[in-house]
Formats: sequence, C-alpha cells, structure tokens
Amino acid sequence: MPDANPTPEPLRHVDQLDYTPVPRSVALARRRTARVVTDWGHTHLAGDVALVASELMTNALLHGSLRDRLIRLRITTTAAALRVEVSDPRGERPPCRREATDEDQFGRGLLLGGALADDWGVGPRVGVGKTVWAEWGLGLTLCGNPLARTRK
Repeated sequence: MPDANPTPEPLRHVDQLDYTPVPRSVALARRRTARVVTDWGHTHLAGDVALVASELMTNALLHGSLRDRLIRLRITTTAAALRVEVSDPRGERPPCRREATDEDQFGRGLLLGGALADDWGVGPRVGVGKTVWAEWGLGLTLCGNPLARTRK
C-alpha cells in the first residue's frame, strides 16, 4: 500500500521577500519574480510567472492587506515544479473567481492565473492569514514517483 503522506520533494531554489501593502510593491514583486525565474534557468516561464505573481500581489493588496502587516512573496522550485505563493493576513477573505464583463476594469486576475499556470489554489498561511499559490510543471518526472506530474 502506498504511503498516504509521501515525503515532499526537496526544494532546489527558494526566494522569499516581504512587501509593504502599497501599490509600488506590485511592480517590485513582478520585476523580482521575472529576474529570479530567469536566473534559475526558466526563461521560458519568466513572463507568465511574473504576470501571475503581479496578479496575486494585486489581489493581496486590494483584498487581503491590513495596515502594518506585510505581504509575502515566495518562489520555489523542485525537480518537477516552479511555484509562486503570495501570503496575506486576511485568512477570512478567500479568493474567488468571478465573471468580468467587457466593461469591468477588475476581476480577471484569478482567471488569468488559472489560464497561465498549470495549477493554483489557496490554503491557510502559517500563523495568520492565507496563501494563494500558482504552480508550473517543469517537464520532469521523478524516478520512482508515479504521482509526479509530467508536461506533454
């Protein structure tokens, strides 16, 4: 019988930075994400990952921020996946997709993230708040792990 709690994949890269909840932080996070993903050798994903990070940061700023509480951006890779996480202090306000009309200025962030990333979700933040994440497969299969994703 397979192990119900398999050992998580070891992280190959980790980048984490906390941002103040101000509009300028969104652009800073987007640029940093593109640079980090490129530096880690995933240039082909840098634009999409940076755009999704920007959308998640914007959502955290608009819907999850509290004065004097930071928003955390964390980028990680394993052998099989690249993941972006944005954590904010408002765990009671989970994100939800909505249907935006052609005239709506806002409301497409999660739809866009879902279209660009291979997977996304939300969970509790360690401590207080929530973490919204998006993940891209890196086209690798781990030997001996039938649950590892592959990209076709």
